[in-house]
Amino acid sequence: MREEERKQALAAWRRLLEEPEIRMGAEEQYDELLKMADTMEQDELITPEEWRHLVRKAGVNFAQATEGLESGT
Repeated sequence: MREEERKQALAAWRRLLEEPEIRMGAEEQYDELLKMADTMEQDELITPEEWRHLVRKAGVNFAQATEGLESGT
């Protein structure tokens, strides 16, 4: 049961990373990804190392999504 819950939580996290909800900005997507990672760690579905990996991945995605926006392009 716990493994299935873990798989579902990680799959939901990946879906949000790859396909953000309609009208969801990059910052909102990033915040939601972090919240999901935090919840998974608190619920002991992932290890602290896995949490760090998800947070890094969310950060890279956010940086790519906002790249060029700061310079006005």
